[in-house]
Amino acid sequence: MKRSEREQDLSRRVISRRGLLLGGLQVGVAGTLFWRLRDMQLNQSEQYHLLAEENRINLRLLPPTRGLIVDRNGVMLAGNEQNYRVVIKRDDAGDIDLVLARLARLIPLSEEDIERARRDMLRNRPFVPVTVAERLSWEEISRVASNAPALPGVTPEMGLSRNYPLREDTAHVVGYVGPVSERDLEALEAPDPVLMIPRFQIGKSGVERMAEDRLRGRAGSQRVEVNSVGRVMRELDRVEGTPGGNVHLTLDARLQNYALERLHGQSAAAVVMDIESGDILALASGPSFDPNLFVRGISTTDFRGLLDNEYRPLVNKTVQGMYPPGSTFKMVTALAALDAGVTDGQERVFCPGHMDVSGNRFHCWKRGGHGRVNLVSALSESCDVYMYEMAQRCGIDKINEMSTRLGLGIRYDLPITSVAGGLNPTREWKRNNRNSEWRIGDTVNASIGQGFVLTTPLQLAVMTARLASNKAILPRLMRDPTESALPEAASLDLRPEWLRLIRRGMSETVNDRRGTAYSSRVVADDQVMAGKTGTSQVFSITRAERDAGVRRQEDLPWNRRNHGLFVNYAPVEAPRIAVSIVVEHGGGGSSTAAPIGRDIMLAALNGGVPPLSAYPAPQRNRIHSEQQEMQERLRKPEDMRISRA
Repeated sequence: MKRSEREQDLSRRVISRRGLLLGGLQVGVAGTLFWRLRDMQLNQSEQYHLLAEENRINLRLLPPTRGLIVDRNGVMLAGNEQNYRVVIKRDDAGDIDLVLARLARLIPLSEEDIERARRDMLRNRPFVPVTVAERLSWEEISRVASNAPALPGVTPEMGLSRNYPLREDTAHVVGYVGPVSERDLEALEAPDPVLMIPRFQIGKSGVERMAEDRLRGRAGSQRVEVNSVGRVMRELDRVEGTPGGNVHLTLDARLQNYALERLHGQSAAAVVMDIESGDILALASGPSFDPNLFVRGISTTDFRGLLDNEYRPLVNKTVQGMYPPGSTFKMVTALAALDAGVTDGQERVFCPGHMDVSGNRFHCWKRGGHGRVNLVSALSESCDVYMYEMAQRCGIDKINEMSTRLGLGIRYDLPITSVAGGLNPTREWKRNNRNSEWRIGDTVNASIGQGFVLTTPLQLAVMTARLASNKAILPRLMRDPTESALPEAASLDLRPEWLRLIRRGMSETVNDRRGTAYSSRVVADDQVMAGKTGTSQVFSITRAERDAGVRRQEDLPWNRRNHGLFVNYAPVEAPRIAVSIVVEHGGGGSSTAAPIGRDIMLAALNGGVPPLSAYPAPQRNRIHSEQQEMQERLRKPEDMRISRA
């Protein structure tokens, strides 16, 4: 009995120790949990509160208002317009086909629009809004709003969209915007988060692209409360973005309008520059296109029409087009010869209509020759043989040096896309690119702007401005409206007596009866101009074609005819404006390019349609008829039309 009690007592002691151990363990765990809970609630409460808020609150970016692009007088070239659109959310719409069918009875919706909306809804999450139609009128958006009860999931919205009020006039310069693409994002090292906003648009060409960072602005933000599946429940606050900066161009919209209209029917380019400042007043490339088509989504048919047009309307010929300058290059050759000291400009060279060089015959454009000519008459009558002689005396190195000095072969830093640098060929260039040595025949060809020489209309305008001013004028397209006087351009240090000869030759080209541009002269005493015609050969008429009866440029297909060129400045006594014209496959520069150059020059000097009194009397009836036809073609608002000065 006593033994049994001892065993029971021992058993109770063991159980008591285990209970104490288990109890202590429970108390320790409970204490640890309590301490941790206290730490989370008191010491770390703010951190976990923020985490909970991030799960509940979403931060969204708001697209900024894009900056404006205006001309030198404040005329709008690129702006923003209200864009009424309709969006739909799949999870609220219910029967999508029924809702879209009802919507199609209220606003114009094609089968393509409906199919695209259906495809976008299936591609995105149910609560993500999808645009069904945009650029709706106030009446159309009102009909949608009035029928809201019958259109579940459909919401009318208002935003801003890019608009180009002058349409074709400035398409090549201003460019256009379009949706952000994967290629756009890949080109950026650290893409701005605003580029991820659905339907956000950025500059694709022209100033829109080159000044993108300035025009875009900074995004705003919006805090919204969302539920567990990400659906927006309410807006908590909103911070509007910073609008993009405005861009002021040197262009004169009225002159740009006139220049483009004057190129009507041609594949051509015109550049107008202020000689003192280098401001580009007009940069017209014809034919042009409506950039609004790209903003709104150009159709395949329209885009194919632009691509297949042999006049290449999508190409900005003023800076992208590279052409042999033809006889407009002869001032370079003449100055190179003067600079090299191989002529004084007064000696006369005999032109029989050709010159034999190294066993090859190089012809003058005038088959019978010009007889004995000096530098001035060689320029005014555009004698090729004189330039052949001067080029052999001074060599290609001197010609290349003078060409660069006058602004050719240089890629100018302008805020537009695809600016070409042209080509000033050198011995080294030919060795590297043609794998052959430079020959004397190459120098002879270069002397009249043929062979390997290539220039852009912009470069030809710069060359003309430099010849008229003896200054290293640089072209400028963007300006600060608050700027003070620009620093004066550096001197070219060309001797005054040399420039007097060159300018006299250019003046007689237009104002002497034997000059190649005499029919395009100006008779207004205070607006007399100087210039130089040029014709650059594209293809030679083959022997087979001659045997078939092809004798003239007009007998060739359009794309095999010569280019016509003309450069000019005015007034002769106090030059203010420089102009360059290139007419692709236009034939002779004197017949096609010079009349255009004269008209655009007069429009620049007079601030509008040139007065008939500036033209020779026998031409005034014809000019009057041409001006009336031009006015009838204009489709701009009345206040943007070029008005008679």
